[in-house]
Amino acid sequence: MTHLNFTKMHGIGNDFIVIDCINQSFKMTTKIARSIADRHFGIGADQILLIEKTALPNADFKYRIFNSDGNEVENCGNGARCFVKFIHQKKISNKNPIVAEIKNGLISLNENSDGSVTVNMGKPSFEYKSLPFNTDNLTYTTKSLEKIWAIETENNGIVLLSVLSISNPHAVIEVDNINTDLVSIIGPVIESHNRFPNKVNVGFMQIKDSNHILLRVYERGAGETLACGTGACAAVVSGIRRGLLHSPVNVQTKGGSISINWDGGDIKMTGPASFVFDGKIELDKLLRESVATTLL
Repeated sequence: MTHLNFTKMHGIGNDFIVIDCINQSFKMTTKIARSIADRHFGIGADQILLIEKTALPNADFKYRIFNSDGNEVENCGNGARCFVKFIHQKKISNKNPIVAEIKNGLISLNENSDGSVTVNMGKPSFEYKSLPFNTDNLTYTTKSLEKIWAIETENNGIVLLSVLSISNPHAVIEVDNINTDLVSIIGPVIESHNRFPNKVNVGFMQIKDSNHILLRVYERGAGETLACGTGACAAVVSGIRRGLLHSPVNVQTKGGSISINWDGGDIKMTGPASFVFDGKIELDKLLRESVATTLL
């Protein structure tokens, strides 16, 4: 019988299962990730966050993220805020700021005196091949500094979007009204479009004024979530490069608001991180039941 200790947390509604892999033995698999993230038969979450030891001399911990579909991804901004809050609350470390190793680099996380967390998300990338984003024979227009690509879809015509990476790939679509069915219709189409071999997060941005946007994100491997930290960063960077926004920008999502600062260098994201509850789950039993449901 294998019991797993975990903590449920959320960052403006983007909810996580946080697992301390330093003080307990745990090895993640795709099957385990899917089972514990399942909202009917498991604990339920958008993503699962692992805290592990790092081998890097310039990092304090290793931060790993698994989507609810079981796939490991590069980064999660709302999760990063929960990550540092968890470390301090559980007294794993009192260091502040904390440097975390992620799949493709390092990020710096600082818990502020008011309880909010500021994350240095690093610089955005527009290296399309490394996203990866296939631009072969693809047309685009330019809006200020930003390339707006025309993506052809089978049933939804041409979709105009910008593409960039905030450690993970994002497509940003500007809309007049965020309260439409576009997210559920266009979101999955672009997420799995063949122009994005590793799939992509899809953000839908409505600009209220130069310092305020509304945002919904269809996340790669998770569907629409109440908030997406890296998606907020991507939308703000794209909006500034389009000449429509000025830093700092308040990003309002279904789950709440965060602030994004970007002056052309590193992106700074500030927002809350909240505990929900601590728990313990019998992992063997969970896996047996999840297997049984697939046979029905």
